[in-house]
Amino acid sequence: MKDIFLADAHLRRPADANYRKLLEFLGTLEGNTRTLYLLGDIFEFWVGYRYVVFTAYLPLLEGLRRLREAGTEIVFIEGNHDFHMGLYFTEILGCRVLPQEGSFDIDGKRVFLAHGDLMDEADVGYRRLRRVLRSLPLKVLIRIIPPDWTWGIAAWMGRVSKSQQARHEKRNPTPLLRNHATARFTEGYQVVMTGHFHLPLHEQDEQGEMFALGDWIRDFSYVECDDGAFSLRSF
Repeated sequence: MKDIFLADAHLRRPADANYRKLLEFLGTLEGNTRTLYLLGDIFEFWVGYRYVVFTAYLPLLEGLRRLREAGTEIVFIEGNHDFHMGLYFTEILGCRVLPQEGSFDIDGKRVFLAHGDLMDEADVGYRRLRRVLRSLPLKVLIRIIPPDWTWGIAAWMGRVSKSQQARHEKRNPTPLLRNHATARFTEGYQVVMTGHFHLPLHEQDEQGEMFALGDWIRDFSYVECDDGAFSLRSF
């Protein structure tokens, strides 16, 4: 059975075209997919409460539930828009949630997966913001304020995201992706895969394979692994 890797859907409303397209894609995976790896920023904004979820995301959560019922494992690596995933993902859906990155053995290959937001070590401002957003005090605060209030944060994060993406588009991230992959290859990884930059890219040399997953806003791109062969595709 195949494995699927995707990132950066930035889902907001069920009526949005990219939301509908992702639901359609998930439907094609039922019964034929071993593991679905979600590499962050699937949601425009998500923080996990104990007993409630944001209603805008119910269609996606139902799609993921059907996949789990069909036997697909789901691994969620948190991004910079979706973190503190909460009990719904870990206990109700039974997903494996990783806060930063993960090392996997897939069909005999050592694979490194991360969202990619920590790749640029020079972006000190973002790293500080990330520490605050993922801090224990903020996690506690989120649990006690009304969900409607935290949903309002989504609009602010969307504006921050757009400004970050505009900077990314002005600067070619390919050298950064290559340097990051080379460092992982020296650690023994054969496949390195990240999201975050909204750039679909696949490069391979004698050291290994590097994939940037693109997004589900314009490219609708993903990586498929079938019997140890990784390929970048679009839906």
